[in-house]
Amino acid sequence: MTDDSSAWVVLLVRLPAAPSRHRVAVWRELRRIGALSLGQGTWAVPDVPVFADGLARAARLADEAGGDVVTLAATGRTDADAARLKELFAVARAEDWAEFLADCGKFEEELAKEIRTAKFTLAELEEEEQSLERLRRWHRDLTARDVFGSPEAAQATHRLKQCAAACEDYAERVFAALHQTSGDVT
Repeated sequence: MTDDSSAWVVLLVRLPAAPSRHRVAVWRELRRIGALSLGQGTWAVPDVPVFADGLARAARLADEAGGDVVTLAATGRTDADAARLKELFAVARAEDWAEFLADCGKFEEELAKEIRTAKFTLAELEEEEQSLERLRRWHRDLTARDVFGSPEAAQATHRLKQCAAACEDYAERVFAALHQTSGDVT
């Protein structure tokens, strides 16, 4: 017997072979919401409200493409099955967080490069602020779908704060450089 926290929604998706853009659109939507691929055309997510809109979008995309979707409520047949499904989902979230953390590192490296080369322009600042906002949106999305609370989430939150602080430092340097008068140059 399994508990309520192990309830899942399983989608069985069938789409026409051509054109492939429809399969790709459905695949992208399911990946975007963090659905777990269990096999060709079979996807699963925990049965919690955060996934409802994305599942509906995927089903609508499949329908518009002339395909069909069967949605099932499921649990593991045994506690071990339920635990394995949860583990697969947790591994997928850990991979998401690892990718996020790597991008945080790239962001910080980019800021360090701009500081090293003294590239203190408003255009560059705007670009870096857009990159930080992308990281913030990504973090929000990952947090929403990390329904089992991955250990990597806390590290990701800390790294995002570091990225924001680094961007703020860069912004201060940009404004200092822009407000510098010719007499201030040493």
